[in-house]
Amino acid sequence: MRAVTTPLDVDVDLNDVARGDGTLFVREGAGFAGRGEAARVPIDEAAPFLAAIDHDDRVGTTPGPVALGALPFLPGSAAELIVPSVLVGKDGTGRAWVTRIDDADEPLAPDVEPSAQAAAYSIRPLVDVDHYLAAVAAARDAVRDGRMDKAVIARPIAVESDVPIDLHAVLRRLKATFGSTYRFSVDGFFGASPELLVAVEGDTVRAQPLAGTTRVTGDPELDALLAAELQASPKNRIEHRAAIEMVRDTLLPYCSYLDWSPEPSIVKVANVQHLGSQAEGHLSRPTPTVVELVRALQPTPAVGGYPRDAAIDLITAVEGFERGVYGGAVGWVDGSGNGAWAVSLRCAELSPDRRSARLVAGGGIVADSDPLSELAETQAKFQAMLSALIRP
Repeated sequence: MRAVTTPLDVDVDLNDVARGDGTLFVREGAGFAGRGEAARVPIDEAAPFLAAIDHDDRVGTTPGPVALGALPFLPGSAAELIVPSVLVGKDGTGRAWVTRIDDADEPLAPDVEPSAQAAAYSIRPLVDVDHYLAAVAAARDAVRDGRMDKAVIARPIAVESDVPIDLHAVLRRLKATFGSTYRFSVDGFFGASPELLVAVEGDTVRAQPLAGTTRVTGDPELDALLAAELQASPKNRIEHRAAIEMVRDTLLPYCSYLDWSPEPSIVKVANVQHLGSQAEGHLSRPTPTVVELVRALQPTPAVGGYPRDAAIDLITAVEGFERGVYGGAVGWVDGSGNGAWAVSLRCAELSPDRRSARLVAGGGIVADSDPLSELAETQAKFQAMLSALIRP
């Protein structure tokens, strides 16, 4: 394989490059969109596969070919990443480029713009609500009995449409509402995650675990009050402490130093606000690839629980469905092992005919969790994807 990277002088929207049938990973305008498939590669072989591609970089200091994809929730799961035959990249300075493998010629602009669409929709739970409430109670009791510190219990719903869902239009709506999140689309799996699992750029590693959630109302004074209550909440601080401690303890052996926020801050998106902490460090040599760190970190206590193995055993026993890629990780890697991966949250999976989508939302359960309050939290979290999907 031979790849050639050239400057892109026209201003393109990565969402419009990916459209409904490409690949996308973007935040605040910077990231990647892919067209076509040059290869599908097992995730653990992706970095050396990309490094072996002959790359003629006519821009300078670009990542070259990259592989994008999603890793399922369960540790050790297999996954394949897509190497697009045409890749458009943009960085935070506005610089843009296109990498073509073996002279691939894919149109970067859509032939047809997405149009306003009216449809009939139905929403139904895929796990009975009483089952979910019982699962939350089981997790709460396990924490009270000292079997674990926290477990995340989730529930799925289905959105069904009488016409195929226009993914290109959905991605545009997610950009308009959740531009500060990590937005992604690969193989019909798409979303807007607020949480950076891990990013590697040279010797630098970064992470931003989130745990602890409250709603957003649109009233600035009430939202500030809710944020203050979130920061003061013993339940949510326990949740968050487990997340940042796990990230810290996992990354430290790979680092010559690692700094993290002493206190969590508020991370606000359109529909909810979270407790979040920044971690940044310097990787020791030989530096691990971002995929190695994803494998080590995932799933974090923010989506699984703590201790991890006990929480996963409980989740698989009581949730009543298979998570698949929900709660896993989604992102990209290049031939140098650099990349960025977000936790697969605020996401949906389209059916092959694109007439239905499965959405999943969950929350961290600790000793004083109330099942009905946890149900309300999932309902708030569902709004992110529901608002992008449903156009009656």
